[in-house]
Amino acid sequence: MKKRLKTGIDRLDTMLGGGLIPGTLTVVMGASGIGKTQLGIAFANQGGHQEQHRGIFFDMTARGDSQNHAEYARRLFDWELRSASSGDTRPDELFAAPSADQMMHIFEDAGRRVTATDLDADQWREWKVEQSRKLDQAIAFFYRHFVHGVRRCVIDGIEPTECVSDSIQFELFDYIYHQILHKDHDWVARDLFRIHFRENREKVEAHVYDHRDIGCLLLATSHEVMLDDLLTRKIESGDLLSGANTIILMGKTRDGNRMGRALQVAKHRGSVCDESIVPFEIDEHGIKL
Repeated sequence: MKKRLKTGIDRLDTMLGGGLIPGTLTVVMGASGIGKTQLGIAFANQGGHQEQHRGIFFDMTARGDSQNHAEYARRLFDWELRSASSGDTRPDELFAAPSADQMMHIFEDAGRRVTATDLDADQWREWKVEQSRKLDQAIAFFYRHFVHGVRRCVIDGIEPTECVSDSIQFELFDYIYHQILHKDHDWVARDLFRIHFRENREKVEAHVYDHRDIGCLLLATSHEVMLDDLLTRKIESGDLLSGANTIILMGKTRDGNRMGRALQVAKHRGSVCDESIVPFEIDEHGIKL
């Protein structure tokens, strides 16, 4: 088995039998404010120690402000996390040097609702046009980091919906995961360069990467706040959890009149793991189990 991807939280790595498995999807699920983003920051930062390249963030928040990635990164790891600008990226920019822009907020200023049922026919057509444009930006963002050694990504901002199959965010994530993260590098390059692929083929072959080395951490917000409710949550067809290799649940706990936080590794396919419910706290240094 390939070397595990450490999460940056030693106790959690022990629970996971050494860490997360490269080339697989890990879903971290819990209510807003429970600590998912701090876990994502720790995982991305750990890439600087293991792969000599910190991970990247793809923020899918569709309404309101983006997550506090930059603030957490600065406070926890003295890491100046910069946002990628929107617009087209020239081929020479993709290959010339590693990008310092390690975060993309794909729906910035869009103010979109996240389900298809919220849109009428004209709005849905507008969304599909906008989605096509944003997909090109997303492919360029991921590709330019992967060709320069980044091997882990955090996708944040998945908002809860009544029906997962109607989620605009889920539709976009499904494309990103299967058509970018789980696709051979040359086919990703073909999708990116299209009619200009042949003229860039030599550079593409000089920047080979193996998608099976890439780890994806998806942070999904749940309706459920209490950990007990997450543990009994039903998984519907097409649910993000059904296709994940690893599932980490984070929720509130109650002991009398005292509230706390705890997490549990609900699924970790292909590896032994500790399924205990483990309390954790969040302090100025991040998550402490």
